[in-house]
Amino acid sequence: MIRYLVTFAGNEDGAVTADWVILTAAVVALAISAIASLDRMTVRLAEDVAVTVSSATVESFASGSK
Repeated sequence: MIRYLVTFAGNEDGAVTADWVILTAAVVALAISAIASLDRMTVRLAEDVAVTVSSATVESFASGSK
């Protein structure tokens, strides 16, 4: 039984798997936060463009008039 515990304690295969799981979770969390941030900035930019376009005046020139 002691030999089994020594062998189990020296085995690092599970530790590598846990490292990859934690690393992958961190990358996914970072991607989600980046997408959320970009979404808010895109909506704000679209609102700013809408305000600018709606307040713009357009002049038309009828053909033949001076």
